[in-house]
Amino acid sequence: MEMNPSLKKPRESVDLSNSSELTQSAFPDEVLEKVLSLVQSHKDRNSASLVCKDWYNAERWTRTKLFIGNCYSVTPEIVARRFPKIKSVTLKGKPRFSDFNLVPENWGADIQAWLDVFAKVYPFLEELRLKRMAVSDESLEFLAKSFLGFKALSLLSCDGFSTDGISSIAAHCKNLTELDIQENGMDDICGSWLSCFPDDFTSLEVLNFACMNTEISKDALERLVGRCKSLRVLKVNKNVTLPQLQRLLVRAPQLMELGTGCFLPDQLTTRQYAELESAFSNCKHLHSLSGFWEANRRYLPSLYAACARLTFLNLSYEAIRSGEFSKLLAHCPNLRRLWVLDTVKDKGLEAVGTSCPLLEELRVFPADPFEEDMDHGVTESGFVAVSAGCPKLQYVLYFCRQMTNAAVATVVRNCPNFTHFRLCIMNPGQPDYLTNEPMDEAFGAVVKTCKKLQRLSVSGLLTDLTFEYIGKYAKNLETLSVAFAGSSDWGMQCVLDGCSKLRKLEIRDSPFGNAALLSGMGKYESMRCLWMSACRVTMNGCRILAQERPRLNVEVIKDEHSDDYADKLYVYRSVAGPRKDAPPFVVTL
Repeated sequence: MEMNPSLKKPRESVDLSNSSELTQSAFPDEVLEKVLSLVQSHKDRNSASLVCKDWYNAERWTRTKLFIGNCYSVTPEIVARRFPKIKSVTLKGKPRFSDFNLVPENWGADIQAWLDVFAKVYPFLEELRLKRMAVSDESLEFLAKSFLGFKALSLLSCDGFSTDGISSIAAHCKNLTELDIQENGMDDICGSWLSCFPDDFTSLEVLNFACMNTEISKDALERLVGRCKSLRVLKVNKNVTLPQLQRLLVRAPQLMELGTGCFLPDQLTTRQYAELESAFSNCKHLHSLSGFWEANRRYLPSLYAACARLTFLNLSYEAIRSGEFSKLLAHCPNLRRLWVLDTVKDKGLEAVGTSCPLLEELRVFPADPFEEDMDHGVTESGFVAVSAGCPKLQYVLYFCRQMTNAAVATVVRNCPNFTHFRLCIMNPGQPDYLTNEPMDEAFGAVVKTCKKLQRLSVSGLLTDLTFEYIGKYAKNLETLSVAFAGSSDWGMQCVLDGCSKLRKLEIRDSPFGNAALLSGMGKYESMRCLWMSACRVTMNGCRILAQERPRLNVEVIKDEHSDDYADKLYVYRSVAGPRKDAPPFVVTL
């Protein structure tokens, strides 16, 4: 949930008839609670809680799932007082730019304080989903021993723990259905954690350890997979070979999502290849594939029998080439989501446009973001080719080194229903390489054409005109990411004045200063957060914002070499006041 709205005091009454106000709900409590228990949307529940006191109380007692987009927007004590029956918590910690090493180590977002409170008030907690949180082995052991009915743990981009903590979860969570470990900064001490699941343990439905690097106990994994008949998601790491994968598939033909291991074993015999092909063919419910480390084109055809049912294909772990990529896609007519590396080149993207007419999401990542050789990436040509063949495209993340205004205009004309448009031209300040003009008209075309746009990332040589376009046309925009762009404070002011639904604004290495920052003073309390790094904001400007808006937390991550400028500014709304665990390098104003 978004904590700020639903923690507001409810209205004493609500005007439902334009002639009289009701001081209480027109529905009996039992009916109201039954109806609200069927409402799953966090936003809808938040709105319902603001209608009147009866609705507030009914929503309070029927909410079992909680989403907190910023762990410092509220304290666990406030949450516990507000909601007595929470069974599932999703909690996010550090700012997103921590993914780019812009947030120092030991910044905060430790989960332990939350677990201490949850253990007292929510001993029936079943699910915990964490993103960018600091998680220790001790916290994982505490979690495993404090919640006897615990069922699901998801850790995404977290750090501070090791396989010892995962061993505690495996050993003590007898009812575990989900263990999802993704892209974490963890220590792989050993692979014996799989042996910690009890011999009679059978409840697992989701197991993802693709990000781990150490060797695992293959026998323990095969026994576990064989016991868990309801397992529907299995994503293994790159130490699992093709023969081992084949044995896993034989034990779990019911899988719906599979993350393969290494696709380059010792030479497979004819019999082994046939067994692998048969195993994939027997997975009748498989709709998602990922993994493919060190993919060898000789063995990719073993997948073909399972490809017709695929809706998601993630090839972002391996530098697959355009030839084998095109052959694989020819067997995937029902793909909705596709993640690849730019090693597929424009020729591979042309195959996407030809073979995947139902595609809704495309992400193209750089195999080597520091490689400047244009021959090893994708260009505007591939982007246009995809858009021509995939009219249902709604989400794109596209890393490239060259782009033109005309190409982007063509892409959005072919695909006007984009909700997420994230174009990352990797050379900062890169203009339209054919005309040498700024890329303003490209993003102008995006916001003019795509009326449903919710998330936008801009890049390349941009002037304030881009931001004027965004403020004027992007009326449904919720998240904007800016890097190495803009001319003056006016650009940011246009965005803050015009984008009424903006919730997250992330800016780095751009020429926005105090005037831009303070122009949004009346808006930040309705947003989740603002991040500005390597801009022209001064400490004095930050102090003015903090003084004028005391309900905002205004934090500056200071560089020891700078006294006047705010090197990294993080502003967010909070009902909890300044956080108490800020390290010395974080100055709270």
